[in-house]
Amino acid sequence: MKFTCLSKGQGYHFPPCHVLNVCGFQVLFDYPLDLSSLSIFSPLPTDPPFLSDATSLIHAEPWYKTVERLNLINKSFIDVVLITSPMGLLGLPYLTREKGFSAKIYATEAAARLGQLIMQDLVAIHMEMRQFYGVEEACFPELMNWEKLELLPVELKEIVLGKHATGLAGWMQLYSAAEVKSCIEKVHCLKYAEESCYNGTLTLKAFSSGLEVGACNWTVVSPKGSITYLSGSIFSSETAMSFDYISLQKSDVLLYSGYAPSDIDNVDGDNCVSSPAKNDSSYPSDTFLEDTEKYLLDPSEYHEEMEKMNFLCSCVLDSVNAGGSVLIPIGRPGIMLQLLENVGLSLESSNLKVPIFFVSSVAKELLAFSNVIPEWLCKRKQDKLYAGQPLFSHVELLNSKRLHVFSEIHSLKLLKIWQEPCVIFCPHWSLRLGPVVHLLRRWCANSDSLLVMEEGVDIDLAVLPFKPMDMKVLKCSFLSGIK
Repeated sequence: MKFTCLSKGQGYHFPPCHVLNVCGFQVLFDYPLDLSSLSIFSPLPTDPPFLSDATSLIHAEPWYKTVERLNLINKSFIDVVLITSPMGLLGLPYLTREKGFSAKIYATEAAARLGQLIMQDLVAIHMEMRQFYGVEEACFPELMNWEKLELLPVELKEIVLGKHATGLAGWMQLYSAAEVKSCIEKVHCLKYAEESCYNGTLTLKAFSSGLEVGACNWTVVSPKGSITYLSGSIFSSETAMSFDYISLQKSDVLLYSGYAPSDIDNVDGDNCVSSPAKNDSSYPSDTFLEDTEKYLLDPSEYHEEMEKMNFLCSCVLDSVNAGGSVLIPIGRPGIMLQLLENVGLSLESSNLKVPIFFVSSVAKELLAFSNVIPEWLCKRKQDKLYAGQPLFSHVELLNSKRLHVFSEIHSLKLLKIWQEPCVIFCPHWSLRLGPVVHLLRRWCANSDSLLVMEEGVDIDLAVLPFKPMDMKVLKCSFLSGIK
């Protein structure tokens, strides 16, 4: 057995990427996009200009950073691709469109659908950039050539070229809607614990990781033994099905990649190399399993997350009471649904008649999907189904007209009912694409308004095009891996 780290990742939005060679088969785990790299590009210019403090950013149609080290592998030799989360799917259209790529792709039904919605939204909002800059040829933007790159600040140059200045091989133009559709058609969807046999040799099964709706850990059973790939996992979730601890007990080898971002920073990036997995520490020891069981029984992780949610809701109420609006650009579907529920309940309990808007090209599809997936949700949500209640409170918010859903920020219907202060949910895309850009320009000078950001984003770089920035910024850390 040989295990190769192609990318150590950086939390939920950029999961790790690995290749496992077992019984002569090459198994690729995830192929994500590094969406944080979008921050080197400037959002669309406007009049009056907001870009005086962001002249160093690249003014061109954004390109997207993939896992560069995958270029070291002959992609036609990949036999199986296993997807652990919706974000692990985002780079897959680049693989499926390549000639010679014939690997069998596996994902859970929920992860495949959520990943499809995220990619469709990205393609849709990217068109705004393409319409402004025009259709480019398949070459790097002029501002990303070597002469221009030498003039970039050090922090931007490191994002473009990588920590070790390895080059531009990982940067790609965004795929098309047709390529997304073709990619999804090639994905073989499974339910949790459903077995699938590859080539009569490997047996593949997905088990809930608790991280996100449809997110999973994978077990690969071969004639030489059982291997479990432990991706980003959390032991208790308010939305997704709980972490499946039982699946770990039957494994001969445990491959652990699901570090929390704070732990990733302590991992040496130079360790991303191939090595035979023969170390005894690869085998799940009794101590590891005992520790896992202890964390599963310990409610402190759950209480800590609930305290964060309660604090966030209190900050939302403070801003609204002061007359400011709240912008919540969250890219995690499960967290977004949970926040939508908690914020809605907080506003109602405080008797604040403030509208909530959800603006995304796939907002309606996402909310509709969340209502028909009880088997992918936690026990508390499933109990609501058996009690005849909606799975999520956004159903009640929609019925009472406190929540309004729109596909674009310039919708005529949205403009007719627009009211401030308000609370808006939308995708974040590193604050460079979509409705978040227009809303930040509207409220960035309002000291009573609030921007809620996820951990893992360089706040200073993200808000650079919107300075001077008087708007309050709340940085939230949601669990994305085992600590």
